[in-house]
Amino acid sequence: MEYLVFIGAIVAVFIILKILAWPLKKIVKVLINIAIGGLLLLLVNYIGSYFNFSIAINWISALTVGILGIPGLIILIILQFII
Repeated sequence: MEYLVFIGAIVAVFIILKILAWPLKKIVKVLINIAIGGLLLLLVNYIGSYFNFSIAINWISALTVGILGIPGLIILIILQFII
């Protein structure tokens, strides 16, 4: 009888970890995308330094490029020219 409780507890922990692992994967993916967005902004600033062009690197711009990707970077470049 004690073995059934032990097995039930292991199964319950496994199910809870599976449920919690899905959102954690999404969070990690967003953080990786934000890091890649920051690296793209650094690259644009490095190349843009030859043309007196730069984009501020902060969490909003990195998040924009991280979520939207290349179109987000293009939007930031256009906004920099407008403002």
